[in-house]
Amino acid sequence: MKTPGEVLREGELEKRSDSLFQLWKKKRGVLTPDRLSLFPAGPGARPKELRFHSILKVDCVERTGKYVYFTIVTTDRKEIDFRCAGESCWNAAITLALIDFQNRRALQDFRSRQERVAPAPQPESRAACLP
Repeated sequence: MKTPGEVLREGELEKRSDSLFQLWKKKRGVLTPDRLSLFPAGPGARPKELRFHSILKVDCVERTGKYVYFTIVTTDRKEIDFRCAGESCWNAAITLALIDFQNRRALQDFRSRQERVAPAPQPESRAACLP
């Protein structure tokens, strides 16, 4: 089983800024079983974290020349655009980690529902054994 702090992938990818000019900014990405952390190029800056519980899907994958473009859609329908070098396969790694996270969460939900539905074991009644 994967631990939340385990690094699945680390490397460079680019995020499109939300500013008027929508420039591509290089980030160091760190993918773990429960989140994607994006570290800015400058030293000492805090990372932006995209936790998988707030990600709906990875969408709009397009390959053009040397880049792969993809969009992460959050549960509140916000779209965050990324691009990476074609051979880096960041989009595939994020998609697989997200599916694994969603599967683990679905299994946990199922087990907790089963535990709530299952009747509690009844203690044996000693009165039934008396003559």
